[in-house]
Amino acid sequence: MAQEEELVFLPLGGVGEIGMNLGLYGYGKPGNRQWIMVDCGVTFPGPELPGVDLVLADISFLAEERRNLKGIIITHAHEDHYGGLNDLWPGLNVPVYASPFTAGMLEAKRDFEKSRGEIPITIFKQGDRINVGPFEIEAVGVNHSIPEPMSLIIRTPLGAVVHTGDWKIDLQPSLGPLTDEQRFRKIGDEGVLALVCDSTNALRDGVSPSEQEVSASLTEIISKAEGRVAITTFSSNVGRIRSIAEAAEEAGRDVLLLGSSMKRVVAVARDLGLMEGIKPFLAEDEFGYVPRDKVVVILTGSQGEPRAALAKIARDEMRNVAFSAGDTVVFSSRTIPGNEKAINDIKNGLIEQGIHIITDSEALVHVSGHPRRSELQQMYQWVRPQILVPVHGEAAHLTAHGELGRQSGIASVPRLRNGEMLRLAPGPAEVIDTVPHGRIYKDGSLIGDFEEMGIGERRKLSFAGHVSVNVVLDNRYDFLGDPDLVAIGLPEFDDEGEDMEDTLYDAVLGAVESIPRAKRKDLAMLQEAVRRAVRSTTNQIWGKKPVVTVFVTKV
Repeated sequence: MAQEEELVFLPLGGVGEIGMNLGLYGYGKPGNRQWIMVDCGVTFPGPELPGVDLVLADISFLAEERRNLKGIIITHAHEDHYGGLNDLWPGLNVPVYASPFTAGMLEAKRDFEKSRGEIPITIFKQGDRINVGPFEIEAVGVNHSIPEPMSLIIRTPLGAVVHTGDWKIDLQPSLGPLTDEQRFRKIGDEGVLALVCDSTNALRDGVSPSEQEVSASLTEIISKAEGRVAITTFSSNVGRIRSIAEAAEEAGRDVLLLGSSMKRVVAVARDLGLMEGIKPFLAEDEFGYVPRDKVVVILTGSQGEPRAALAKIARDEMRNVAFSAGDTVVFSSRTIPGNEKAINDIKNGLIEQGIHIITDSEALVHVSGHPRRSELQQMYQWVRPQILVPVHGEAAHLTAHGELGRQSGIASVPRLRNGEMLRLAPGPAEVIDTVPHGRIYKDGSLIGDFEEMGIGERRKLSFAGHVSVNVVLDNRYDFLGDPDLVAIGLPEFDDEGEDMEDTLYDAVLGAVESIPRAKRKDLAMLQEAVRRAVRSTTNQIWGKKPVVTVFVTKV
């Protein structure tokens, strides 16, 4: 029987987790499909990945399919949607389509990271249509917490897919565009096969407050504050930065920007005319000359990043900028899960200095860029899809979103996770294949998987340290001089106050001397005996087994 052409969706990241969004759409017969990639995001490592800089989606599936990949479309310039492009594009080398702001951010990021070769970008923005392989793609404006986000209408001979990207419905944003209700309704009238939709806030009822309400609340906080006001927010939220700058001006205060990522974003926004009407910001060395009640600082560090501006201020390490008792710091952001401790450490550092803290639990100082349940239902009504595919969320978000879709009357809501290939048409939507997927790691200037980058070994080192031993034997297999032993990351003394290295040194001597001279010719056996002796001695004293490296040389 001849195989039919199929339309498939294959997420390699972002489905079953928050972050690292990367989705592939394929069209054609099995074994002969053409593909597009939508977004190419990263996620950030936790303490369980010591030394790792970035976590990227494993795209080894594309090694075989590379010649069939026709293009990459980026919906917006958040790290979890575009942050992997600099590192993954060189192996793909296909056209990239993105908005002017996203293109500007990519260039600024490349300059900052001094990363290799340029990525040629074709500008693609709200209202544009492009043909990429068998797909016709239209950009539809939506609102989100960054300039120029877009949803994609992906048209194919087997039907149209609405890929929402990140979006919300805000009728009074501080920065456009509005989510284009008319266009979505019209696409719904044309007929939509599938809605591939953001699930981040699928557990939250109702509708998100408007950015205008946040703006009003920040204006009130700034006008009532007696000392300096510092507001930390996500650096990419240009609308929020605008709102704060306007509120500061209304209160007769000047604005200082702190943090390199904040300055980079604002420079790109200014180039594109997105900061129109906002007066120039203070230079850092002017800060000390401005009265305390005449300044607002907008700064990075809302997630507790140790090298960001806010962390340095909490530790009182900034050269030109310091706060004093009675000043106010506003966290105009949400806490990304996993960052709670780092953020609390910074809050405590500020509180110790007598600084007032305001978070979104005390006042309306932040609103999410993602749709709550009533907004999701609004999108279903506009688009009226046959199939709902929840993406962009952990299991709890995806499941809640799926249930909401079913309750709202959507006929087909397949369960999907990273690496599963979902056939959208023809026939019922179902998972038809699983492909290699997972995570790869950027570590310094190299990229590789968990084993290749030595992350498991490094994690062991962080738990129990390392002992290296060098034993040199003469031609009679006796010690030629004393063994060398270096212990890193072990306690200095045992519970009786004995020097740990001395105790381990004795264990090395004992291990070698317990082996008859005739048997010492087997250097590998000798090496293993010394390794075991050091590990078991350490375990008896400390209750932990370090990584042990032993060199045995016969001269």
